[in-house]
Amino acid sequence: MPDPAEPLLLARLAADGLLLRPYQAQDAPALYCAVRESVASVGRWLPWCHAGYSEADSVAWIAHCAECWNRGDQYTFAIFDDTTARFLGAVGLSHRNREHNFASIGYWVRESAHGRGIAARAGRPVAQFGFDVVKLSRIEILAAVENRASRCTAENIGARFEAVARNRLSTPQGVVDAAAYALIPSDYAEAQMRAMSS
Repeated sequence: MPDPAEPLLLARLAADGLLLRPYQAQDAPALYCAVRESVASVGRWLPWCHAGYSEADSVAWIAHCAECWNRGDQYTFAIFDDTTARFLGAVGLSHRNREHNFASIGYWVRESAHGRGIAARAGRPVAQFGFDVVKLSRIEILAAVENRASRCTAENIGARFEAVARNRLSTPQGVVDAAAYALIPSDYAEAQMRAMSS
């Protein structure tokens, strides 16, 4: 498990056929292509994924992720196929609250890689990183109530549904209610045990 204080280039997580690592500057073209192919699916839920997204947006986002990692505010991992090295999406810890020791997990997967469980496979080691390395006591996941794929991912990571938060998320269609999930260390340990026994 990498130390969050390590240089970005050293941080790596393995995840059942996937390699997770912080974005690097040379990932900008792959990120741009993945976003552009995913406007119809990912863009339905995430406002940043739109037809006007540019490669300059990718460059700026990668620089922002590095700055946030270095401050310890956000830990974003690009997801790659560990055999082909194809860029598949991203997963990360964000909205870190140091006073109350929690953060959120967010994830997205490019459209051509949907339906393979990639977000859940990538989310599990990032949750473990959050608990074991960042020493979080709680991780939250918010998904639009109607976003069944994201909600299934939260459940497959091991998070428990807690509530519907009204008018909680902004989407391209407007403000929507969110299904609020949370994961605490004991939930994660229980989910890991279930996964090993199945």
